[in-house]
Amino acid sequence: MKKIIYIILDGLGDRPHPDFENKTPLEVANIFYLNQLAGRGQLGLVYPVEKDIAPESDVAVISLLGYDAHKYYTGRGPLECFAEGWEVREGDLAYRVNFATLGKNKEIIDRRVGRNLTAREATLLAKEINEKVKLTDAEFIFKNTLGHRGVLLLRAKRGKLSAKVTNTDPAYGKEGVFGVAKEKFENFVQRCLPEEDTFSARLSAKLTNEFMEKSQQILEESEINKKRIKEGKLPANVILTRDAGDRLPKFPSLKERWGVNFGCFVEMPVERGIALLTGMEIVDLPPPTGDFAKDYSLRAEKVLGVIDKFDGLYLHLKGPDEPAHDGNFVKKKEIIEAIDKFFFGNILPHIDLSDYIIAVTSDHSTPCILKAHSADPVPLIICGGNIEAGGVRNFSEKGAREGNLGELAGKAVLPRLIELAHL
Repeated sequence: MKKIIYIILDGLGDRPHPDFENKTPLEVANIFYLNQLAGRGQLGLVYPVEKDIAPESDVAVISLLGYDAHKYYTGRGPLECFAEGWEVREGDLAYRVNFATLGKNKEIIDRRVGRNLTAREATLLAKEINEKVKLTDAEFIFKNTLGHRGVLLLRAKRGKLSAKVTNTDPAYGKEGVFGVAKEKFENFVQRCLPEEDTFSARLSAKLTNEFMEKSQQILEESEINKKRIKEGKLPANVILTRDAGDRLPKFPSLKERWGVNFGCFVEMPVERGIALLTGMEIVDLPPPTGDFAKDYSLRAEKVLGVIDKFDGLYLHLKGPDEPAHDGNFVKKKEIIEAIDKFFFGNILPHIDLSDYIIAVTSDHSTPCILKAHSADPVPLIICGGNIEAGGVRNFSEKGAREGNLGELAGKAVLPRLIELAHL
């Protein structure tokens, strides 16, 4: 069996930008190694979940690992809480949350606190909330994770809670069980509402709103935020909840389903939760430093160092997504170029492609002109082994449309790679 290297570049897909000759960051980027893979392999387009859904990373990753998200997905909150080592019982209510900046009349000034909330600040704010907020009918645990991100677990003193409630974060909605990013929304904190007329849903909404209100009071009075304001920074004075879940998903492991032993490189809590629940072994990595040459070179070195232990590696690299959310086309292009040069450039010269199946795709498109996820399909390269060249030499959205792989559903990608690895 050939080794599989399956790489997800978070938020890679984009749309033509009118300020850059109607091209995408991929089309203008200098990507020698990715284009080399394109020229030697085959290209196509992937709908990570399905058409007309602008997915969040969690449901997209579940699909890209070959699972039917409709069957297994139970919300992002439980995945991230599990990744933090918490017990998530059936009937608990688990959320992914953001620290954010609230202005007048519940208007949100910045959903990410200017992206400069330090780990120390977030940890101290979380400590204050855990110590000072008391709920009437429930216990809770709140924790910051990375930057402005965090997790919240609510547990009722009597009865079970339900995930059938709305988000208070206006940037995200639901399509059935899936959390989806909105292309357009009014930037105001939303009240949590029950989505069904049951005691559990009503109690869940009540407790969520109570937590929101009481934590906001604590954050407004916090010396951490007063100091940030004096320094000319935005305060982290509200918590936005989204992607509720009331139980953990029950995945059959990749080993059980496909007979393969996978290792993985993950950077975010949600990806860690999915990896653990699907039976992948997490390869320990230091967190990204922001030095692209150092970070991506280290990840390349790790790939070469551990690949012999596994049938395949799953790698999720966050890089392109954040600048796209900020509308920064140039920065997104620079990160794509850094991944090409320091990650792929430190792997491809050291392996024989005939011994590997390499796939590169994304979990969703994040167009810079939208500053949000979209339902656009993402480009895919599959290269190596006995795969014949498809005739397209440029890795881009346009090149992928011309590729001979056609359009694939996200859940079809990994089975295809495993099949090719056995040829």
